[in-house]
Amino acid sequence: MLRAGEGTAIAPSDTSAAPAPRDYTLTGPSARQAAERGLVAAEWYHSDVPRKKMKELMARRDGPALRDSAIWIGLHVLFAAGGIWFWGSWIAVPFWLAYGVLYGSACDARWHECGHGTAFRTRWMNDVVYHIASFQVIRNPVNWRWSHARHHTDTIIVGRDAEIAWMHPVKLALKALAYVGIHDVWTSLGGLVRNAAGKLSAEEKEYIPQSEWHKAVFWARWHVAIYAATVLVALGMLLAGMGWKATIPFLLIGGPRVYGCWHMIMTGLLQHGGLAEDVLDHRLNSRTVYMNPVSRWIYWNMNYHVEHHMFPMVPYYALPALHEVIKHDLPSPNTSIWQAYREMIRAVMRQRREPGYYLVRELPATARPYQGQLHAAVPERAMA
Repeated sequence: MLRAGEGTAIAPSDTSAAPAPRDYTLTGPSARQAAERGLVAAEWYHSDVPRKKMKELMARRDGPALRDSAIWIGLHVLFAAGGIWFWGSWIAVPFWLAYGVLYGSACDARWHECGHGTAFRTRWMNDVVYHIASFQVIRNPVNWRWSHARHHTDTIIVGRDAEIAWMHPVKLALKALAYVGIHDVWTSLGGLVRNAAGKLSAEEKEYIPQSEWHKAVFWARWHVAIYAATVLVALGMLLAGMGWKATIPFLLIGGPRVYGCWHMIMTGLLQHGGLAEDVLDHRLNSRTVYMNPVSRWIYWNMNYHVEHHMFPMVPYYALPALHEVIKHDLPSPNTSIWQAYREMIRAVMRQRREPGYYLVRELPATARPYQGQLHAAVPERAMA
């Protein structure tokens, strides 16, 4: 068994040649190949969990998410008020930076967990927070609900998964720009405007049921209307002679997705970076990382990412307990964000030279072996 950081690789026949880009579209040849190889809606490996214990872990409650959401909203108000109160002074800067992370990063975890319907026991509470967080992260709430369902059904299956963050060959400049959100925001706003005009892309039509298309247009129009109102308010403040204070509407709405998204990107890229494509064992394509309590709160425990993908209906507040139950069957978690980045960056840089390479992390002696037979029909991804 290979150790973390070593991995298996299929050596390319000519390492001097630039690797050909893979087809990551959902309507191209990779989609057909995934179906032919039996990788679509396939059987995935799951660690054994006693039925009674799994029922306990999957129990949904309102209390934890109500508490965390109240803190989240309260901190929004506190830091926004501080930024406005101290406007014109350097003291305002840390308030805006903190507000930016709460808006532009913490929203992603709320969007995600409420999209699964597992944060709250009460359905409408999940829906309310889901729509607020979808707006903050600039995602059409209909499109992304369905794309994320596909992400869980066909995790990192090329040609099927619409949410693969690391596409090969990796464009490092775009990955670096993601930490400041400019490219993502531009792309996301463009998608919202297109949807608001009544247009869905061929890929969106591929994973969104036709019965939901009108809802995607409806919510896109609401989002675009709020952004348009924000621009009008800022313009009005500028015309009223308020000078730089006219930027406050943008610092409050939309702007934090740029200046506050760094934590979302920092944690999100670790989920699958440097790991395998086209396999049917989440232990091979997902990463669990031990993180500090602040990051875990912002991220709503999505650092337990192998556990989440293996059992997506377990609420975020039960993931640490789930981790304790099945950790004997999983690769050892990365011990910190820093250690995980060192491992991931080494693997990604090697993937730029050797497109078939992926990191295979060592399993404990108590674990069942990686399920190579589940993806034996994918020669270029076969394990050593």
